[in-house]
Amino acid sequence: MPELRVFNVEHGACALLSDGMGNHAMIDCGHNSSTNWYPGSYCRLAGITDLAALFVTNYDEDHVSGIENLFRNTNVATLFRNMQVSPAAIEKLKTADGMGNGIRFLVQTAKNWMNNGLRSSNDIGLNDCHFTAFANSPVEFDDENNLSMAVSVRAAGVNFLFTGDLEQAGWRALLRSQNFRETLAGIDVFFASHHGRESGCCEEVFNYCKPRFIVISDKAKGYQTQETSSWYFQRAQGGIVNWESNQRRVLTTRRDGSLKFIMNQGTYDVSRI
Repeated sequence: MPELRVFNVEHGACALLSDGMGNHAMIDCGHNSSTNWYPGSYCRLAGITDLAALFVTNYDEDHVSGIENLFRNTNVATLFRNMQVSPAAIEKLKTADGMGNGIRFLVQTAKNWMNNGLRSSNDIGLNDCHFTAFANSPVEFDDENNLSMAVSVRAAGVNFLFTGDLEQAGWRALLRSQNFRETLAGIDVFFASHHGRESGCCEEVFNYCKPRFIVISDKAKGYQTQETSSWYFQRAQGGIVNWESNQRRVLTTRRDGSLKFIMNQGTYDVSRI
């Protein structure tokens, strides 16, 4: 059965999708500086030597801080990102707040990699797993958050949406697409954008999206704008998940740690790793 592992990488993002038949893909590749956890080291210890794909949803360091470690320890077959943003444009985006080592490695990799755009939802190589990506154009936006790539993952009939650091303006631009609105309507598990900060909360999204469950990936609260768990709880309208004898609609890595979803014919179980 397919399995999705969501790792506690503090104020960052990293998830590993496995199809149960030895094939794997990773969505973002942040690391945890407090525990010295790195995605590539984790894969090596788990016996994972090959990744069918790496999806990078956002051009901030916290989404790629473990990328060099990942490439050193695994063979990544395909890199998926917002291809409308050239490597030179990424460098320009980062001139304001500086370029970390992860973004620098990503830029160099993207310059040398021809096969780094999503061609279809069926060419990744994971059994019973399908991917679709949506992103805004740099013609309309000049900030990395609203140029985030939203990635829809369907695994054994369960639909996940990874949202990068999209903010309200970026959400509203994507909502102009009927295909994106239809994708939202089928989402079961929604990953809150911008690590749960208020700037990523967009009411219009939940006019279409009725997720059963919401996940926030972040470290201990560092911003008042992270006080959004109750806002998201009210929008998890599809149902309630039992978690350690408590009924929850929202889980956060800062409180609940790393998570594991196991999917089976349109249903899933979630537990702590």
